[in-house]
Amino acid sequence: MLSKTLHISSSPHIKKDVSTDLIMKNVVYALLPVVLFSVYAFGINALLVIATSVFGCLLTEHLLCSWSKRESTISDWSAVITGILLGLTLPPIFPLWMAFLGAVLAIGLGKFVFGGLGYNAFNPALVGRAFLQAAFPVAITTWHPSFLEDRFFSISKSVLALPFAEPIVDGISGATPLSAFKFDKVTASTSDLALGLTSGSTGETCAWIILLGGIYLIYRNMMNWRIPVAILSTVFILSGLLFLLDNQVYPSPLFMLFSGGLMLGAVFMATDMVGSPITPLGVWIYGAFIGILVVVIRIWGGLPEGVMYAILLGNALSPQIDKMIRPKVYGTKKLTK
Repeated sequence: MLSKTLHISSSPHIKKDVSTDLIMKNVVYALLPVVLFSVYAFGINALLVIATSVFGCLLTEHLLCSWSKRESTISDWSAVITGILLGLTLPPIFPLWMAFLGAVLAIGLGKFVFGGLGYNAFNPALVGRAFLQAAFPVAITTWHPSFLEDRFFSISKSVLALPFAEPIVDGISGATPLSAFKFDKVTASTSDLALGLTSGSTGETCAWIILLGGIYLIYRNMMNWRIPVAILSTVFILSGLLFLLDNQVYPSPLFMLFSGGLMLGAVFMATDMVGSPITPLGVWIYGAFIGILVVVIRIWGGLPEGVMYAILLGNALSPQIDKMIRPKVYGTKKLTK
């Protein structure tokens, strides 16, 4: 007679002691240096925008869980990540009520309606950002210079604008490097772009800090390194070919890599485990698809930036990529007619 119970279960049989909470927490750790540099570059305005975005995501997640009579999931850190990423995609003088509204829709439309964490078809932060882009195109394209002397002591009137009131932009506003190239054919220096010394969204900061955060997650085996490598290499190669074709019309590949939100999107948004493919070849196709769209929109599209739309379209294509590219089961053969 057997003295032990035989348990029969499906694979996987070998599991790592890594939980969803732990992964999400490490993503927050990787994002913290980006947030700190954003606050250092843009001051208290950026801090208020990011904090409001995080608060809006946490509050919405808690209220929706309570409304649906489910246990609150704010402790899994996923809503914190959504709030941080949304805040990093917004201008530093973005009105707080708009940031809060974007956070509500990021969780409500981008996550909750699909069933919550693990079921969202699109990156929730980009869903919220896409709504804000459509609803408030002027506010979301009003930029503020970085490293102003009074940035830690002065709050912009635009940030504190009342709901549905037209924001009043005080101080100096300027174009981002991408918009300056798009409309004036002027490119910023690569060193300024890499070090975050230009105007733009709060997350268009120091590129090497974003890359270090990605390297940390790759080292912890909490990010598929193939996705950012595929995106960045595709952008570099395609824009490099265009630059060789005519360097008076097309920007350098380094400018394309370090400008705008490409680094933040490639490292922290396109790598969303739910919205990206799971097959080895699929992630390369997914990354190349996003990289091509980024270059196409930036060069020939009507908008100076295309990272958000490229990733959202990549999320939409992701399930089809997995369906078309299915790895062969070990020990089996393809059927032949």
